[in-house]
Amino acid sequence: MTGTMALTVLLGIGMGAGLLLIVVGLRGTTVDPTRPPSRAARAVAALRSPALSGRILAAAVVGVAVLALTRWPVAAAGLATLVLLWPKLFGGGAAEARQIASLEALVVWTESLRDTIAAHASLEHAIPASAVNAPELIRAPLVRLVGQIRARVPMDRALLNLAAELNDPSADLVIAALILNVRRRGDRLGEVLTGLASSAREELEMRRKISAGRAQLRRGMQMVVGVTVAIAVFLVVFSKTYIAPYSTVTGQLALAVVVGIFAAAFAWMRKLSVQAPVPPFLTRPDAQPDPLEARLVTTLVDNPMPTTGSGTLRRQVIR
Repeated sequence: MTGTMALTVLLGIGMGAGLLLIVVGLRGTTVDPTRPPSRAARAVAALRSPALSGRILAAAVVGVAVLALTRWPVAAAGLATLVLLWPKLFGGGAAEARQIASLEALVVWTESLRDTIAAHASLEHAIPASAVNAPELIRAPLVRLVGQIRARVPMDRALLNLAAELNDPSADLVIAALILNVRRRGDRLGEVLTGLASSAREELEMRRKISAGRAQLRRGMQMVVGVTVAIAVFLVVFSKTYIAPYSTVTGQLALAVVVGIFAAAFAWMRKLSVQAPVPPFLTRPDAQPDPLEARLVTTLVDNPMPTTGSGTLRRQVIR
């Protein structure tokens, strides 16, 4: 009786979903190209990627093989999850290498822009000239910047779009100097760019050293995982009497605790091996201002010369 009721409920849900899809198909939907994709759309796009599909298939194969060999669902789920999340746990080296290469390209372009400006060229002419021989990694954003300049987009707005596209704190500093020069028309932009290029080169060397240290940490994590899996395989194959208690429910619970400890340790080591995101220096064109910062600016604008103390001003802002 219970099975019949469950089947009836499932049939009802299926019929309702089918009718809903028919109505949506007949009415149609309007796609807004300016609206960012939803989480569901991003998840579907990620599932369509060959790399993720291959990892899902490999995780399923490993999970089924481990379950068939050991009859341990906890071990099967743990190894399948390890295969699925392998790039997330032990990756990051390629992303760091791209960031370092982008920073190096930014330094080369900044120096090229400085040299062009030193030849008594205006910023409107120096940017297109420097974009021609810019490094490959940032050439496409610079070409789009040149297109915006030729389309009569305000220079400061076009530079903010470039900052959003590059999305790098060091690039924000260079672009902020360019925006200040556009708005104030100073005559010492070359000296500012020289200082920024030198600072960026120092940051580049520091990033390379940090990346080398993180690479060693990732290799250590991979060695720990490899040794652990090798020992587990050895015990399963050659010491079945020793691991016999894990075949019980209590043994599976104990194994789940062990797997959880390993997962927490890997997550902690992963946190140590990745770089924390740095907030942007420039406001992105499509970003919403922080409410507290907006209220602080409003308070300072309404009261340019406050007579109260800092504590009273802070209470006014937070209230």
